[in-house]
Amino acid sequence: MTAQEYGLPSFFQQRVDPESENAEDVVPQLLRALRRHLGLQVAFVSRFSHDRRVIEYVDASPGAAAMITPGDSHVREETYCQRIVDGRLPELIPDARAEPEADRLAVTDSLSIGSYLGVPIRFSDGTVYGTFCGIGEKPDESLNQRDVELMRVFADIAARLLEHEAQQSREAEEIRLRTRGVLEAGGMSMVFQPILRLNTSRTVGLEALARFRSEQPAGPDIWFNQAARVGLGAELEMRAVEMALDALGQLPSEVYVSCNVSPEVAVSEPLLQLLCGVRPERVVLEITEHAYVSDYERLARALAPLRQRGMRLAVDDAGAGYASFRHILALQPDLIKLDMSLTQGIDTHPGRRALAAALIRFAQETGSQIVAEGVETAGELEVLRALQAHVVQGYLIGRPLRLADACERLQAETRL
Repeated sequence: MTAQEYGLPSFFQQRVDPESENAEDVVPQLLRALRRHLGLQVAFVSRFSHDRRVIEYVDASPGAAAMITPGDSHVREETYCQRIVDGRLPELIPDARAEPEADRLAVTDSLSIGSYLGVPIRFSDGTVYGTFCGIGEKPDESLNQRDVELMRVFADIAARLLEHEAQQSREAEEIRLRTRGVLEAGGMSMVFQPILRLNTSRTVGLEALARFRSEQPAGPDIWFNQAARVGLGAELEMRAVEMALDALGQLPSEVYVSCNVSPEVAVSEPLLQLLCGVRPERVVLEITEHAYVSDYERLARALAPLRQRGMRLAVDDAGAGYASFRHILALQPDLIKLDMSLTQGIDTHPGRRALAAALIRFAQETGSQIVAEGVETAGELEVLRALQAHVVQGYLIGRPLRLADACERLQAETRL
């Protein structure tokens, strides 16, 4: 049977997609629709946890709201839920007093159960999550097997949502453990990519890039995105910035370090305190094009004291999307970093050359400097030189290096 065959609202006739819907929104609607359709006083979803049955979601009529509440926990053996799952009670009980197994349970008296329906909620692997149940305060002989089938339809919808939620919860815990392991065991290291000034051919800065050691290799973007998903993004970012700034003591005083930060971390007190301990003119903070900025004024206000002391702000990935132009106009950065999607092939692609030229002209008009990222060929470098880009970085200039190797490169430059 389907929800449509029972004449229920169109919402319940559609296939629920766990990727776009969540249990917290949908399950209460399922319970309310079922309770009203069957004339019950209470409908609820329970979860089995070891030897306990825990109430997760409840919908009740006004007069029965106190019968069961979310969070209630009972010994499984003493519940209808357990006995329905293992077959000692039927899924349909029109009169609890007429069912000997139900009549013996203390909960029948304590909750004044007159009628009861319940079906297991099973995940795709057959695991029983708990039950989808309804309670009537009076016996109701009109309840029938068709009503049980309807309850199964709703239980199946709830199962898909709850299984997806459980899977996400497990994945989040795995991410949390991996991230904590990195933070506590030193599983992150930094490499430094040279940034070259075109008119002097000298390295003026190094972009600090995080690298991770793990049994499950993944790129830095994945690590930071997953950490943010479980509430550890700011902590992981701060650790990366700390490690990047630690390198300043080993670098020539005229060389800066560029660090990637999210807008949330950029306005945080821990970052501001950390930056107060270094010479601000040796630090560039990069805000990526892909980062959503909810309050530009707050971000600009938080960074203003440090920028007044010499710290520079960069907008990363310029040209990769519309957001970068909003960042540039709202934040008035000191550095505009052209995304590699613009610079790569710029010597053979007129459109990329035209857009890069426009951004370079914009930087000249506003007092910013252009950093062209992703430069990999001599042809690209020559075009950027002709367009009067200020600074470049990329594999042609130098790959990311360990700090010791970066220091050796800088020492070699001073001997030239």
